[in-house]
Amino acid sequence: MSAPVTFTEEFSSSVPAPRLFKALIIDGDNLMPKIMPQAIKSVELIHGDGGPGSIKQMNFADGSPLKFVKHRIDALDKEKMTYSYSMVEGGELGNKIESISYEIKMEASPDGGCKGSNVSKYLPKPGIVINEEEIKAGKEKATAVFKAVEAYLLANPETYA
Repeated sequence: MSAPVTFTEEFSSSVPAPRLFKALIIDGDNLMPKIMPQAIKSVELIHGDGGPGSIKQMNFADGSPLKFVKHRIDALDKEKMTYSYSMVEGGELGNKIESISYEIKMEASPDGGCKGSNVSKYLPKPGIVINEEEIKAGKEKATAVFKAVEAYLLANPETYA
């Protein structure tokens, strides 16, 4: 069995942690297609109630190289502002990757904003070496989503207050 490859990204924002967590994680399914229609067409809850064990399908805009990805929510703690999920279909899964899991954590920073981390764990299929350039492209897309949500919140201070 191949060993998992783990990437950790740290981030910070001037947006308070509870507000960013609410917009990005709790209401992200509604917000992302609204503020990024060129990338994300829709997010559908296809199994469960939105809590752990639920399956969501993110549908990408027409012309995207990917049609959709499906995620399973593994854990969601609104109080501690932690969220973990696994990709269960689509994306890099299939030929090279056995599984991908993500853990997002946010906390208040002394300046009134927040800091956090996003840990991604990729489990390659036997005999496959993960190409960091491929992973980097996926991380850049995730950063673009984060920056779009952050910009929306900064431009709309009353939203998710």
